[in-house]
Amino acid sequence: MRATALLIPAVVVAVVAAISSVFIVDEREKALVLQFGQIVKVKENPGVGFKIPLIQEVVKYDDRILSRDLEPLEITPSDDRRLVVDAFARYRIANVEQFRQAVGGGGEETAARRLDSILRAETREVLGSVSSNDILSTDRAALMLRIRNGAIAEALGLGLQVIDVRLKRTDLPPENLNATYERMKAEREREAADEIARGNEAALRVRAQADRTVVELVSESQRQAEITRGEADAERNAIFATSFGADPEFFEFYRSMTAYTRALKPGNSTMVLSPDNEFFNYLKSDTGIATQ
Repeated sequence: MRATALLIPAVVVAVVAAISSVFIVDEREKALVLQFGQIVKVKENPGVGFKIPLIQEVVKYDDRILSRDLEPLEITPSDDRRLVVDAFARYRIANVEQFRQAVGGGGEETAARRLDSILRAETREVLGSVSSNDILSTDRAALMLRIRNGAIAEALGLGLQVIDVRLKRTDLPPENLNATYERMKAEREREAADEIARGNEAALRVRAQADRTVVELVSESQRQAEITRGEADAERNAIFATSFGADPEFFEFYRSMTAYTRALKPGNSTMVLSPDNEFFNYLKSDTGIATQ
């Protein structure tokens, strides 16, 4: 009985020791086996690992791609137009042994804060070397690539691999919004004034061309009218001449009747003529033939 009583605790201790000597690493993790704070083993592949109980400990780190949002950062581009930039980075722990040596027991949060400092410095340097228009444009992938490439070397010293850096939002500081709005408004008003001036100039050109066309058309119409009128007068005169040649007496009678019609109109006009004046030849004739 006494032997059994001693055997049971020994078995329990052995089982506990066996269990505590085993650890499991899944596909999302990397593990370090530490002995008195020193790295003695690196476990990067998923599976079962072993350690010495009580003497060695296991520290696990995330092997997935991690994301880090930077605090809004105020930068001054080359044109001195201040901007507030929000960015984020994607990274992973590439070298877990170097990572442990760099951050010690601080772990992933300490590494993330140090990565923040690296990214903020690179963002200031890269965006400070270009104009604000380049930063605000939609085609700014080259700037983000420069920030990432600049951060890669320093991040490797922490055992980190920077995969991507993105600018989420780029705004003006609140105190600059009104000034920028007024400047944009003034620029748009100037552009509108330029467009109106160009429109008025074009309208004057079109109006002048139309006026010239009107003058040319009226002049041409008047010229054609004078030609037509002259041709009609000539044709009329030719008809009168032909008629006069065919019957001189009738033509003389017609001219006298026309003269009477024009001269003897109702009104207060008075004509004083001699009774034997030639004007009354047809009025004194009983036969309609002019008296001699």
